[in-house]
Amino acid sequence: MQDTKKFGLPTAISIGVGLIVATSCLLSLGLGIGLAGGGFVISMVIVFILNTFLAVSFSELHGLMPNLDGGLGQYTKVGLGPVVSIISTLSAYGIVNLLAGSVEIAMCGMVISDVFFPGIPAPVISVAILAVLTFVNFRGINLFARIQNIVVFLLLLSLVLMAFISFFKLGTGTVIPPSEQMAAPVQGFGGALSLSALAFWLFIGIEFVIPVAKNMKKAKRNVPLAMILGILILLVIQSFLGLGMKNYVSLEVLSTAELPHMVFASNLLGRTGEVWMGIVSILASVSTVNTILGGIPRVFQGMAETDLLPSGFAKLNKRAVPIVGLFVMSIGNALLIVTGLTQTSGLINMLLAASCFWLTSYILVNVTVLVLRRRYPDHPGRNKKLTLLGIPQIVCIIGDIYMIWNIAEGDARITIYKIFLAILAVLIVFSVIWVKFVKKDPMFKPATIDEVEEMNSYSALEKREGMAS
Repeated sequence: MQDTKKFGLPTAISIGVGLIVATSCLLSLGLGIGLAGGGFVISMVIVFILNTFLAVSFSELHGLMPNLDGGLGQYTKVGLGPVVSIISTLSAYGIVNLLAGSVEIAMCGMVISDVFFPGIPAPVISVAILAVLTFVNFRGINLFARIQNIVVFLLLLSLVLMAFISFFKLGTGTVIPPSEQMAAPVQGFGGALSLSALAFWLFIGIEFVIPVAKNMKKAKRNVPLAMILGILILLVIQSFLGLGMKNYVSLEVLSTAELPHMVFASNLLGRTGEVWMGIVSILASVSTVNTILGGIPRVFQGMAETDLLPSGFAKLNKRAVPIVGLFVMSIGNALLIVTGLTQTSGLINMLLAASCFWLTSYILVNVTVLVLRRRYPDHPGRNKKLTLLGIPQIVCIIGDIYMIWNIAEGDARITIYKIFLAILAVLIVFSVIWVKFVKKDPMFKPATIDEVEEMNSYSALEKREGMAS
């Protein structure tokens, strides 16, 4: 029998926050504070504003097509055609989250091995945790939601307490007086703007509530609220935590340490701080990977329902879980862990290159909003009060282009762009072959809203009949 119990706003927020708060966020926060000091908070505010505008765009698209499972993929198929849709969705969600998820779970295994069980190899721990999370998501949305709520609550509570202790200088370690801190290497509004690409990693993935929106109470209201409240909560917590970091760690160490958040925890509370931050890192990794395994398969499901992927990705088990996508993500993560690819230095450049795709997809989302406003000016699902003459979308597009350009500096940026273009070429080839030669459809002809909804409804009927039989 299908698991149909719906969840409310708190769970919706936890899903979005669960993906955003990752161990890599703690790394980025420490590095950003090390480079700009308190000025990095300005960078965070800039990105918060951009992502609030992005939430408006996603909310408008969800209002136009509230019953779709795949979110970005189906939206861009209606706006820009199937080839663009496949490229943007697979790159932004498949590639980015496969790489990010494997890194997060690998780091989780390393922390557990180093801090708690030094006799057990980190890859063994990582794969075991991945297996447990795969089972949790195989059991359906309600078990996923319960685990997610608990993990995110503990994670945010820990970050709040650490932020409070460090900001108000209540730790057991030595407080660094402001007069003894070196001047921040990056200063002024221009400097803060240049670090917006780094701050972007602290808020990426707000739209992950979209794929599970059909399981949400009052989705029309809660989808935008979950996105905006989620990043607002994170802005406040991470701002205080970042400012607290520089009370116990010099800016020079924050900007050069391999694990600045672990140095901070040690300086704040000694061994207790190390263990605590180890637990926080575990919670962050589990939260991120749990959200990936819960959300990405539903993105693939929605793509398959609209002929953007093979039909197998739309098949559900008796608990309405798209199991093909779940096992693809789980097995892919496991392979990256056991082969050791998650521990290579080049993976950082790969992650940054894949993140260029995520920003590119956000650009395409905003372009889709502008296109559909012209194509469907009187659609009943649109809230005309939020259109604001397209200003949010234009600002987002400009901001995302700027962040892609500032993804790194010097030779690193060239390397990232080479990886970006290589992956893009593979995705273009696959997309063209799938659309033109397998499905024999026009490559750039947009679908209508009615066509996509009809395909989605037909797939849903097939799934219900299959589960009933």
